Amino acid sequence: MTSEKTHDNAASGGPASARSRLKSRKTLFALGAAVIVLTTVLGYPLYLRIMSHATTDDAFVEAHVISMSPRVDGHVAEVPVHDNQWVEKGDLLVRVDPRTFEVALDIARARLQSANAAREEAEAEVAAARSLVDQRNAALSSNRSELAQARAGVEEYAAGHDRDQNDFKRMDEMVEAGAVSRQEYDHARAQAAVSRAKLLSARKRIDTQSAQIRQAVASAQAAGDGLRQAQAAVVKRQAEAREAEAEVRQAELDLSYTRITAPCAGFVTKKSVEPGAYVQVGQKLLSVVGRDVWVVANFKETQIAGMRPGQPVDIEVDAYPGRTFEGHVDSIQRGTGSRFTLLPPENATGNFIKVVQRVPVKIVLDHPNGEGGCLLAPGMSVIPSVDVAARADARHAESACADAVPATAVQ
Repeated sequence: MTSEKTHDNAASGGPASARSRLKSRKTLFALGAAVIVLTTVLGYPLYLRIMSHATTDDAFVEAHVISMSPRVDGHVAEVPVHDNQWVEKGDLLVRVDPRTFEVALDIARARLQSANAAREEAEAEVAAARSLVDQRNAALSSNRSELAQARAGVEEYAAGHDRDQNDFKRMDEMVEAGAVSRQEYDHARAQAAVSRAKLLSARKRIDTQSAQIRQAVASAQAAGDGLRQAQAAVVKRQAEAREAEAEVRQAELDLSYTRITAPCAGFVTKKSVEPGAYVQVGQKLLSVVGRDVWVVANFKETQIAGMRPGQPVDIEVDAYPGRTFEGHVDSIQRGTGSRFTLLPPENATGNFIKVVQRVPVKIVLDHPNGEGGCLLAPGMSVIPSVDVAARADARHAESACADAVPATAVQ
């Protein structure tokens, strides 16, 4: 009786259960189809972005960070800036006590004046020595002229002596024959004696003039030696004057180094100096961070095949979630990061394990730093996404081609 009742209940509820199961299947199929369509609609753009963009989280903001250090030792007299202060190019950052360097400059200037006075004195001595040389040369020329005149006189007296001597000889022969008087004979003998005396005197004058010429030559040589010594002294004094001028310039430089000024406009950071402190050459006092920033992203070497300068980049900054910054690829470093480390890996020795290398890529922002109230500072973590499917603009494409020419030529 019970089994028959159960059989009747199953027979009566069978169609309803079948319809319920069929409806459930249709619902599941509809949900599955909806999920597939939704996944396709939402996932396909994501898939396209993943395939057309290269991204990395190994990226940081960089900027021009200039470490300021003194070029002279001394105590700090003034520090007119404070941390995170904006300064313009040329603004005073630190001033070292200048009094010691002012004294050194005064001493150097005094030495320069002394050197200039010594140089002028040496130049005056050169002028005097040159005048003396001119006098000695003039005296030598005069003596040589007198010697020439004396030699000409000797020839004249020699000719007169020969004439008078011949006349005397003829008179001597004629006086014995009585052809001339004794008076004429004595006159001829006296005339011969006079001409002989004149000849001897002229010859002695030549000897005297020759001695004077030798003395004049020696005096001229001595004057020439004095002139050369004076000129050498001038060269020495001029060198000392130039050395003193160099010392003055060095002292002026040292004095100017007591003023440490901003090399560019930027923000003062990491200030570690106060008035009264003693600083040494090369000691880091503070840093100046420029306003211009860029991103250095270390992409895997497998990601840069399609990367070109000028391609657009979307940049997400950890400090500003939900905000996207726009930029473009500026350049790709010619070498991996490990290649430029202090100790590059030497893969030719020992066992080798292949590691995917990373290549630094410089990304420049399209808008100035700080626009929209979002300030980017060096060291901030960012996530850049480069659209490697986009073509670089003409300007960057030309520069990329220009960069590629030398490499092709080398090959």
